[in-house]
Amino acid sequence: MKKKQILTSIAILGLMLCTQAVFAQGGGAAGGASGIQDATTQVTNYFDPLTKLMYAIGAVLGLIGAIKVYSKWNAGDQDTQKTAVSWFGSMIFLVLVATVVRSFFL
Repeated sequence: MKKKQILTSIAILGLMLCTQAVFAQGGGAAGGASGIQDATTQVTNYFDPLTKLMYAIGAVLGLIGAIKVYSKWNAGDQDTQKTAVSWFGSMIFLVLVATVVRSFFL
């Protein structure tokens, strides 16, 4: 009789542990979904500062390009147009990319 009670107690304890493991798995799935949601929120919080940073870099590129083009123009260089297109094109590209990425992901 004593052996039967011990085996019954072990079986009940095993079922309780299995039940606990099943509930832990269900909670893990919900925790994973909330983790993904938190990560998405954190990444989208970076879009505004990064967009402003890209606009600032574009403005600096525009100023540097304007100075380079002005100095070449005053020196009488023949490749002033090529320099202007390259500097201002890179500035416009950077600003457009920042705007498109922000509008696409937000």
